[in-house]
Amino acid sequence: MTKIITRGTPPPNPPQGQTWRSMMDVAIREAFKARKHGEVPIGAALFTAEGQLLATGNNTPLTNNDPTGHAEINCLRNACAEIQNYRLPSGSILVVTLEPCIMCLGALIHARVGGIIFGAPDPKAGAVVSNLEGTELPFANHKFWTIGGVCEDECKDILQSFFLHKRKS
Repeated sequence: MTKIITRGTPPPNPPQGQTWRSMMDVAIREAFKARKHGEVPIGAALFTAEGQLLATGNNTPLTNNDPTGHAEINCLRNACAEIQNYRLPSGSILVVTLEPCIMCLGALIHARVGGIIFGAPDPKAGAVVSNLEGTELPFANHKFWTIGGVCEDECKDILQSFFLHKRKS
């Protein structure tokens, strides 16, 4: 059973015309793109506060020989290039299939994301709720809300089946 984890004060409802599920579906499609290229299947999507899709991204560290090639970072890069600004529009929502790591947390703080929706928690490297309460860092100059556990089982299954297949081959 999925347990929804919240931090901060998330909006009572998703943006008009969206559901948390429909937004996560976009990130899940990105995860499958990463898997198709042999990357760890993590996907991200960035929406405006009004629910308009701004950008997507998926894992590419192996493809691009880039340790910063995480889905969240690629999504932020794509969004910032689209809007021609390194700061996101107020209230932007990042949806990602796996809880962000500390590198991605820092980038999300600097970009001024409004909130994060994530699927599966990451007990090894998660920096939002699992190993660090990243939204509560006293020195962070920007705070945002989080909702975790959206489509958690599906997001976990995508990752687990990928690693199971890797171990068998």
